[in-house]
Amino acid sequence: MASSLLARSLFGAHRFIHSSSPSQVRNPRFFSSFLNLKTLSHLPTDSAHTTIKTFQIHRAMASSVAGDRTSFSTKYVSVNDPVVSVDWLRANIKDPNLKVLDASWYMPDEQRNPLQEYQVAHIPGALFFDVDGISDRTTKLPHMLPSEEAFAAAVSALGIKNKDDLVVYDGKGIFSAARVWWMFRVFGHDRIWVLDGGLPRWRASGYDVESSASGDAILKASAASEAIEKVYQGQAVGPITFETKFQPHLVWTLDQVTSNIENKTHQLIDARSKPRFDGAVPEPRKGIRSGHVPGSKCVPFAQVLDASQSLLPADELKKRFNQEGISLESPVVTSCGTGVTACILALGLHRLGKPDVPVYDGSWTEWGSHSETPINTSE
Repeated sequence: MASSLLARSLFGAHRFIHSSSPSQVRNPRFFSSFLNLKTLSHLPTDSAHTTIKTFQIHRAMASSVAGDRTSFSTKYVSVNDPVVSVDWLRANIKDPNLKVLDASWYMPDEQRNPLQEYQVAHIPGALFFDVDGISDRTTKLPHMLPSEEAFAAAVSALGIKNKDDLVVYDGKGIFSAARVWWMFRVFGHDRIWVLDGGLPRWRASGYDVESSASGDAILKASAASEAIEKVYQGQAVGPITFETKFQPHLVWTLDQVTSNIENKTHQLIDARSKPRFDGAVPEPRKGIRSGHVPGSKCVPFAQVLDASQSLLPADELKKRFNQEGISLESPVVTSCGTGVTACILALGLHRLGKPDVPVYDGSWTEWGSHSETPINTSE
């Protein structure tokens, strides 16, 4: 039933809105050891110098084969930087070892439907990753991290394997894509990057978008939804092509946040807006108290993005955190409303050389719904 309903929802003519991409020089694999020039600004001087030399060698080799049309297609991505540019993706989108995920999700009051928007326009070949659907079905909290078995089943149904490299994007720029980036890393898959600027920047660059979805995409989206349901109903699923390796240090629970109030092992950074953090405005979800966890600090997620909703350069990110008295030399944990924008802070901290920042998954929706949890306000 779920499969047929989704098929009817998604089925439509498969077409391209813009002209197809020009021929390009391509590497047979998606490398993760190389930086594009834009990311060099985020590296220490010594690292950038070494990478520039490597870039010059690879560019020279590519140029000898294909002339000078190597501005993007010979650039690799770095495991040290969590984002890739739209130009890089455009040049590498047909790589067989690369999969692209549309992980668009919106706040309830925005009244936007990510699946419908995916149908209208998405990056060619992108799979739809349902942030609300691929989640823990045993809790009333929104889009909580699913079990390892459930995540493996859903991701396998999407056709993703451990060997795949992933680029994830969303419809706002950098928003819910960061959540999916974090999810894959929690389950042991580090070969994932967020598309800097997301779908808006992709379209602003004049690159192709695809309308509706192929039959294959329909089947995979439907299969992922059904796989999650089966796992939580105790039914058999398969085949499993993605094996998880849970990384518990990347996820915090309510108990850990509670203990941290006294132990102060980590600096807790809240990604919500300052009025919400201060308790000056009501929470968007009913039944949730206003305020913040005692001892936490506020860095609204929008402050780590530029006007195009792309991640700020490293030097500007450092300024943002320093302004709030946050030491980048000490452990950090991030939080927000429902565990989405906290991942944007984790993304920015990853760029600053802190790849192991945990996210409080339940975030304020969990903390504020408990009558016994301590709350501070700034009023």
